[in-house]
Amino acid sequence: MSQSTTRLTPAARRHHARGFWLVALLFAATLAFATVPAPRYGLYAAEDGFGSFTVTVIFAVYAVGVALSLYLTGHLSDRYGRRRLVIPAVMFNIMSGLVFVTSHELGWLLLARFLCGVGVGMLTATATAHLIELHRHARPNAAPTLAGVVATAANLGGLALGPLVAGFLAQYVGRPLFTPFVVFLFILSTGVLLVATVPETVELPADEWRYRPQRISIPEVSRAGFWAASIASFVAFASFGFFSSLAPSFVAGTLHHTSHALAGFVAFSAFGAAAMAQIIAATWRIDELYVIGLIGLAAGLVLTVVAILSATLATFIAGGLIVGIGAGLAFKGGVSAVIQIAPPAVRGETLATLFLVAYVGMGLPVVLLGIALQLVTVHAAVLAFGALMLILIAASALLITTGRRPRPVSA
Repeated sequence: MSQSTTRLTPAARRHHARGFWLVALLFAATLAFATVPAPRYGLYAAEDGFGSFTVTVIFAVYAVGVALSLYLTGHLSDRYGRRRLVIPAVMFNIMSGLVFVTSHELGWLLLARFLCGVGVGMLTATATAHLIELHRHARPNAAPTLAGVVATAANLGGLALGPLVAGFLAQYVGRPLFTPFVVFLFILSTGVLLVATVPETVELPADEWRYRPQRISIPEVSRAGFWAASIASFVAFASFGFFSSLAPSFVAGTLHHTSHALAGFVAFSAFGAAAMAQIIAATWRIDELYVIGLIGLAAGLVLTVVAILSATLATFIAGGLIVGIGAGLAFKGGVSAVIQIAPPAVRGETLATLFLVAYVGMGLPVVLLGIALQLVTVHAAVLAFGALMLILIAASALLITTGRRPRPVSA
């Protein structure tokens, strides 16, 4: 149960306003930490002698951790409080960072990525809700637009900044498998201490409660609309997964550019473009988000495939930017559509299902691409990956345009 805003003094509101920015900064820093390994995968592969398939498995373990955490813990902050979940969520990422700086063996890398995924899954919904509530307490008469924009910027913006900062640290400071993690460990540890002072915005209920995992459901009223949103989100997160895992390896191998900073910029481009697109499109209609998002995804994927086939760096970067714009808009359209078509009683459960499908998309296609790279040439594997994504985009567009969606359920 959220706390009332009517009894807050001006000093208490200022306390909530400071807490809002502290949570936003820690949210961004934690999501940035989640993508710090993106430009490092090639270095781990060279040091330990494993190939592209193992790289995709390491990345997929992160997606599995996020999905499991969303399913098992994503709703617990409604019961136990926002701050009480934010702090342990960040602690999972601190434990992940400690593993990264102490061992580079494959088993430990898998553990580190899983711990990171669990923490991100716990944090994402919790921090977003905390930001909205802190903003409402600090400025009870203001529109919630700022909270939504800041949450988006912290989420996707953090994911974008991680590889960029880590790439530059590795390139210009040295010790690429150590320095970026130490820097982020310091930031996260400091952030946890500061967020411990942030006001709690959920009162602990007095009634008894028995734990259960997050329920998931598909709305009966518009299955076509739900699957259109799910497929669009699946492709969007598959694109994010590609640029977070294999793209830096393609830059170093196929495109013959070994700069750590450049590898970080490639991952940054997709996430950064997605964040900016979502902020700019904050007031767009669902159909606008879908149309421009799916077109952007398709065009960006085609450019990315062409860039790998022709070994052209500029085209590859352009493809990442356009993919990011398309993915950001398509996912925003999918979330908005599900909120609109799902009955209020099961809206949270339906959104949970959408997020689970999205995170399956982040892991499964890149693992399949990693397997394909072991069996066929790079060109054939990339063509197959691109073709599969384009087929799924077409399927989502077809479901959107079938006209079988009923009128939205009123909130």
